[in-house]
Amino acid sequence: MTRLLFFGRLRDVTGFAERDLELPRDIATIADLRAFLSASDPDLGEAIAARGVRVAVNQSFCLNDLESVCDAREIAFMPPLSGG
Repeated sequence: MTRLLFFGRLRDVTGFAERDLELPRDIATIADLRAFLSASDPDLGEAIAARGVRVAVNQSFCLNDLESVCDAREIAFMPPLSGG
């Protein structure tokens, strides 16, 4: 089971801050996960594909969408931050 976390406006799009999900075996990378989530919820897919959305797997930021999510316990999606 993998815990998906959504922060900021992504939480607003999903309607929840976290969700536990059994990932299908064919999901090996962040890109695969984005495609999977987009297929089930196009609005979420658009939101997590937006420029600047960062992904952390097991509390480590990922540098690109080809990084592995195999055996991930936690995957967090974070929109860019703005300050004032």
